[in-house]
Amino acid sequence: MDMRWNLDVLYPSFDSPELQKDWDKLCSEMKELKAWSKEHLHGQNDAVEKMETYITKLTSVLQTQSRLYSYAELTASVDAKNERALQLVERIQEQAVELVEPGVLFQQWLGALSGLDSLISQSPLLETHRFFLTETAEKAKYMLSEKEEIILAKMKNTGSNAWAKLQELLTSTLLVDITVDGEAKQLPLTVVRNMAYEKDPQVRRKAYEAELAAYKKIEESSAACLNGIKGEVITTVKLRGYQSALDKTLQDSRMDKETLDAMLTAMRESLPVFHKYYRTKAKLLGHANGLPFYDLFAPVGEADMRFTYQEARDFIVKHFGSFSEKLANYAARAFDNRWIDAEPREGKRGGAFCYNLHVVKESRIMSNFTGSYNDVSTLAHELGHGYHGECLVDEAFLNSDYPLPIAETASIFCETIIAKAALQQATEEEAFAILENDISGAGQVIVDIYSRYLFESELFKRRENGSLPVSELKAIMLQAQKEAYGDGLDHEFLHPYMWVCKPHYYYADYNFYNFPYAFGLLFAKGLYAEYLKRGASFVEQYDQLLAVTGKMNIADVAAIMDVDVRSADFWRGSLALIAEDVETFVSLAASRS
Repeated sequence: MDMRWNLDVLYPSFDSPELQKDWDKLCSEMKELKAWSKEHLHGQNDAVEKMETYITKLTSVLQTQSRLYSYAELTASVDAKNERALQLVERIQEQAVELVEPGVLFQQWLGALSGLDSLISQSPLLETHRFFLTETAEKAKYMLSEKEEIILAKMKNTGSNAWAKLQELLTSTLLVDITVDGEAKQLPLTVVRNMAYEKDPQVRRKAYEAELAAYKKIEESSAACLNGIKGEVITTVKLRGYQSALDKTLQDSRMDKETLDAMLTAMRESLPVFHKYYRTKAKLLGHANGLPFYDLFAPVGEADMRFTYQEARDFIVKHFGSFSEKLANYAARAFDNRWIDAEPREGKRGGAFCYNLHVVKESRIMSNFTGSYNDVSTLAHELGHGYHGECLVDEAFLNSDYPLPIAETASIFCETIIAKAALQQATEEEAFAILENDISGAGQVIVDIYSRYLFESELFKRRENGSLPVSELKAIMLQAQKEAYGDGLDHEFLHPYMWVCKPHYYYADYNFYNFPYAFGLLFAKGLYAEYLKRGASFVEQYDQLLAVTGKMNIADVAAIMDVDVRSADFWRGSLALIAEDVETFVSLAASRS
């Protein structure tokens, strides 16, 4: 099977007439939207017609912009030195500043409208966009003046956006010096990080040591990027009147502090369960002082679960079919129509992501597939994101953008389907490996994510007083890992550079891009428990839940399934499912010793 994606549905090339035509269309429509907004967005007369016109014009601009940007960004993600892609990304980011002025004018005008609720009721188009309109009006209080907003947007392109591009270039082009089979090599960072899943313990440790040594080449540059981005965030959130970066993130996430606190409380309570798992795994691997970081992802058991790409495809499609035919068909289309770029190679971004292309009713998935079961699980995770997009294709474009915490629900639900279905037909040895892999993944999303939350909280606190040197960033990361992992890890072998290799810290618009993963895991686990109770009747309601995630706040989305996310008990219930798996793992591990 071809392991590189096809982007022709967007454009055949950067020289294509279609791309140039869309660029011209974008420039023209952007200019028209700006002129119309200046002329009409004042006074309360003809308010319904003005809202309808603005939504129609804005949607057209954003759809064209999305198509162009997706093509450039997806190309650059697998070819970091592609100059045409990088240039187009930059052109679009610079041109997107033109949207600021009409956006500010509309938001200020909308925020001042009286009787918005009744006005929306007068139009089917406005009723469709009710959530978008009311949310926009509510956030008007955080808007600066038109002139200030434009200046901030323009400065952002030479500020945080530029820092983020540099960081991505640094990590995607970093070559790691490592000896493999007696031969000195320089390998891409993604390849070396994937060695953490290798069966040979010497390979895992050697890869870990080589990885940490390689970061010294880019640590100062990465620290400059991180300080620059977080400094800008602190400045802008204060200017806008938010209490903090976390306050802004929660509002952008359509989530309240009560929900976050309830979830974090349950997570902290659950840490000893994970510590027990890590200590048990450490003993299985022959470690006396807890698990060294380089063995966090070590395969456990004799079952060497390796997959070809074709086998991974068949495995996922088959098991998705145990949940629903629609989900299985979606996954089959993604594989068979080359929506996935799975081949690791130099110049390609690390990790994995899914990019939903609402404008063409498809999605594109990037991963770095090397054949491990974890890689199969990762593909299932990203296909879950894609399926979420599939459930939104008939929604209005402005209703297709859902908040980060709910974004991880479908992906982790799909991971759970794969793990549970595979367990049912696995041999005892394979079942042990699958169970361990599932718990390991949960540990990353609960324990490691908690360490990242602690790190970013402390980073923002200290960045208020000035830039942090590399030594301080490393110390904060190590302390966060010690607090989250406790005695589960060997404190002599932690990972002081996790702030370099995780791109999430470098998204100026998405701070605290950590707790949404925990929300997604635990919300998905809770939903999966409901699925086991209700069976086939659950499936249709689940699809409906995914379809409304772009036009409701999180508490209301959860309420569709009669879930109270502000109650710590809900989160405790989900964590109890993981605790049961840990006890099973500990029991099985004891029988092996």
